[in-house]
Amino acid sequence: MNSKRLFAALAVAIAATVGGFYAGHLFTGSDTEAATQPNGNAVDQLWKITPPAASGTSQPLAAYKAKPVVVNFWASWCGPCVKEMPTLSALQREYQKKGITFIGLGVDSEKNVNDFLKKVPVDYPVYVTGFGGADLARSFGNNAGGLPFTVVIDAKGVVHSTKLGEVNEAELRHTLDAL
Repeated sequence: MNSKRLFAALAVAIAATVGGFYAGHLFTGSDTEAATQPNGNAVDQLWKITPPAASGTSQPLAAYKAKPVVVNFWASWCGPCVKEMPTLSALQREYQKKGITFIGLGVDSEKNVNDFLKKVPVDYPVYVTGFGGADLARSFGNNAGGLPFTVVIDAKGVVHSTKLGEVNEAELRHTLDAL
């Protein structure tokens, strides 16, 4: 009798796990798209923080309020993050003429961010949020907590797109051109 109960419990556990993965897939759409819509306070939360810049100074992110901005959550240990940085830097150089600013939020330690930036130059401001940056990314709908995660916000503070995973340059250009 005990083996029958054990087998039944195991079958229920497996079914629940499979159902959970399936439901998670339905709600996220795919593993490269943002999981949900941003929380209404996500942009306000972003403007309230004053993380240290990689350069050593601190600047309130509210300085970017009322401007279109591309926010990229990344980490030095994240392969896709590192791979997309040259694309983001090139787009920053191009779109800064149109008033669009890119900022990087390092979900990493200050030492790791600074060591990384000594090796790989980035043409946009980079700030260190530590692992608290993952909570901020979740407020934008990144429930998976994955990196990289990119958010495009217009001058009115409206989130136009979120992207979990490496950016697609053509898609990002399309979004930026629509601002």
